[in-house]
Amino acid sequence: MAEKILVVDDDVESLKLIGMMLKRQGYEVVMANSGNQALMKAGIEKPQLVILDVMMADMDGYEVCRRLRGNPETRPIPIIMFTAKTLIDDKVAGFEAGADDYLTKPTHPAELASRIKAVLGRNATASQHIRPQGIAVGVLGSKGGIGTTTVAVNMAVALAQTKQRPIIADFQLGTGAAAAQLGMTGKLDGMATVLTRPVPDIRGPLVMQHLLQHTTGARLLASSADPKEAHTKYPLEAAVATVKALKGLSTHVMCDLGTGYTEMTAKLLNSLDKLVVLVEPIPVAMNAAEQLLGALRTDFTDKPIHLVVVNRSPLARYTITWTDVEARLGQSVAGMVSAAPEVAYQALETGQPIVVLQPNAVVSNQLIKLAQTVQN
Repeated sequence: MAEKILVVDDDVESLKLIGMMLKRQGYEVVMANSGNQALMKAGIEKPQLVILDVMMADMDGYEVCRRLRGNPETRPIPIIMFTAKTLIDDKVAGFEAGADDYLTKPTHPAELASRIKAVLGRNATASQHIRPQGIAVGVLGSKGGIGTTTVAVNMAVALAQTKQRPIIADFQLGTGAAAAQLGMTGKLDGMATVLTRPVPDIRGPLVMQHLLQHTTGARLLASSADPKEAHTKYPLEAAVATVKALKGLSTHVMCDLGTGYTEMTAKLLNSLDKLVVLVEPIPVAMNAAEQLLGALRTDFTDKPIHLVVVNRSPLARYTITWTDVEARLGQSVAGMVSAAPEVAYQALETGQPIVVLQPNAVVSNQLIKLAQTVQN
């Protein structure tokens, strides 16, 4: 059966042209010439992809994109924004609204076909949840205070909302914050307890005893905020054994590795399947990001490193543009997390992850899309 694509454009000629190009590629095409019509048809037709123009009379493409992402029924549908606007800020706005890719008019049919194939391919892979062993994703910050725990927790909870049962592994002994972000209290020394057991004993049954269950379905191997826990002595092989055991218990393990290229992180690299590296787009942080990525590219070969820009400052004049980050670090940006201090504060105060507290917020959609990007 041909894959169905919804094309949205209030220019009738553009609509016909794109539709003709897609039909020649063998796709089933559904058309909408307004934002409101697009929302209605997306809900009824359930397309595999939406190609969305930005400039429309009744509702711009950014708002359509946000509404599609805010509706649980249409949220998983990949979106390519298609527009004549070429400014970098317009591209950033598209990604912030939840777009998966961004094309500018006019585009060559071959490029359009290639982008569509790539986006549909990623989405199809993301729908396959059965695997003999889970994947371990290391979440690593290039500087302190960048939000590794927030990203790890919210990616896991986003996956839990798709009926999976991910595990968060908080490796930050003595400074653990994942439990607090999940609103969990009680005995939070599960990670320290496991790491101090003899390495041959660190297997699935042992680790299962120390997993905490969250209401969303996510599970946590917790570290506490007790500073004395930071002095826990354990062999680095215990951390490797822990990740291996966790991969046998879940399809996805989000490993909160904290900041920088520590000895433990270096030891874990062979056990991890991919990395999410968080960078802040300000001049003082870029040198640390360059150094970290340089080391990782040497030691974490043939495995994906997803670069994520975390913009903690709401003041644009203090930040570096998306494209400048890519140029300086020599790598495409896989996602971004916008500044949302009020939402983050409310999440910490209530003990609810951001994607649960305000699921329709821009930052929630960004975290959800990041989880979808790295889950396979």
